[in-house]
Amino acid sequence: MAIRIATAPVSWGVMEVEGFGGQKPYGETLDEMVEAGYQGTELGPYGFLPTDPARLNAELSARGLTLVGAFVPLPLADPSRYEAAFAEAAKVIELLAQCGRPHVVLADEMAARPAQMDSAQWREAASFTERAARAAASRGLDAVFHHHAGTCVETPDELAQLCEQTDPALLGVCLDTGHYLYGGGDPLEAVARYKSRIRHLHFKDIRRDVLESCRRDSVSFVEAVRRGVFSELGQGAIDFSAVVRALLDCGYDGWAVFEQDVDPSQPGIDPKASAARSRQFLLRRVGI
Repeated sequence: MAIRIATAPVSWGVMEVEGFGGQKPYGETLDEMVEAGYQGTELGPYGFLPTDPARLNAELSARGLTLVGAFVPLPLADPSRYEAAFAEAAKVIELLAQCGRPHVVLADEMAARPAQMDSAQWREAASFTERAARAAASRGLDAVFHHHAGTCVETPDELAQLCEQTDPALLGVCLDTGHYLYGGGDPLEAVARYKSRIRHLHFKDIRRDVLESCRRDSVSFVEAVRRGVFSELGQGAIDFSAVVRALLDCGYDGWAVFEQDVDPSQPGIDPKASAARSRQFLLRRVGI
């Protein structure tokens, strides 16, 4: 069993939030990923990297990078937008299907004030998520669900509710260590609970003191990112050595995506240097 390490455009400030941060051209971002020591990347927001499969494959191949997944937000609390969202998800699925069939990482979309869904809405959300997962499976892709701060599926209980209402053979879990802690959980407990249903990983570290201040001030997830809630790996509250041991004991064999959500327009932010230090931490302290 092995854990291979990738990163994602979000570590360079490229988020699914209009107008967020300052973004470098995609070619420069990919070059910096390689220089920082990574072998793979997620897609980032649709349109950041080339959407022509031949061109995307060429850009990645020229740098020795593997495409390992794509994050696809869905408006789970708003059925009136399901059809438009499904069409957008289908575009990403088709692109991935022509680029090595990596994971489709489904999530609820972020909102300033996430809705509290009732039981009927949960059933609708679970059904729609399974619909997207089936579309991925029909093109040979594995779908996983990413619990995410600032959404309707943020806390451990909310992730459990969605998982209980969806088929584990159809929908795996993308465990994000930082988001699980952000939502009030312990990543080690998540590994013990979901075991082989964890089919994709996001390695994210979190500054507990900043998280606590963000909770006290009731700030949005985007504002928490701007305050620096996420740290380089090894500089926050996550015990990655313990998490990795637990994952390997459960038979995990796949990619882990380093992410440090940052706003590069803020002073002192150097995504390439942070990514390189996080990669060295995993090599030297965790052994992967």
